[in-house]
Amino acid sequence: MTNPRRDGLTSVADQSEDQRGGPGSILSRQSADHRDLDELMHAYEREPDAGARGRIVAELSERALRHAFAEETVLFPAYRRFLPAAGQDDELTRHIEGDHQQVNEMLKDLQRADPGSADYDAEVRRAFAVIRHDAHDEEDDLLPRLQQVASARQLRAIGAAWEAARLGSPTRPHPKVSRRPPGNVVAGAGLALSDRVKDVVDSLAPVGSTRRAVCGGALAGLVGAAALTVAVRAVAGRGLPARAGLGGARGPARR
Repeated sequence: MTNPRRDGLTSVADQSEDQRGGPGSILSRQSADHRDLDELMHAYEREPDAGARGRIVAELSERALRHAFAEETVLFPAYRRFLPAAGQDDELTRHIEGDHQQVNEMLKDLQRADPGSADYDAEVRRAFAVIRHDAHDEEDDLLPRLQQVASARQLRAIGAAWEAARLGSPTRPHPKVSRRPPGNVVAGAGLALSDRVKDVVDSLAPVGSTRRAVCGGALAGLVGAAALTVAVRAVAGRGLPARAGLGGARGPARR
């Protein structure tokens, strides 16, 4: 059941998948990811064991960061292109980008924190509050506004580009990286590769072990070469997901 507001917008949370444009639409992809994040937050709240809580936060951290990177790389630029009156200084996307920055900083601190410490739970819950606030901003305002001016086909094109960016995004918090293209795209290319090397090393050996040092050193050269190639392609403007089949709307959306 949908609940249109006085402004004519209907929250994505109150729409069926068909109304959102199908499973591949950016509305459906965002909504599904928000549900997954919410389930992880509830799992944390139900879990009494500190170690298990730490593992849940690590999983949620990766999912939330990849989600945010795809938004900043694809969704927000598309929103500003389809709603040109919003412009580059759009208050809504800038507000959400500020929340993303805050979450990055909190998750960076949580990486170094002990899940059994007195302050850990309070910091986790602060991060959860910001993530949930962002989800409401996006599902209640940003996505319905985009839906009004983009066709279902265009929403699916944005969704496909968003998913490609999410899959290829960094997996760890990087608070110092720009929240907007082209800075985040260029930096993200190298950081995504670097993060995956660290993920592999973490899975192969514990912190401080000789095996960990050897694995990290052997993979570092490969990361540097691959990161340079991807960054050069990004700077040249080839294959940037935010430009994948998207055109600005010039009137009422056509389905």
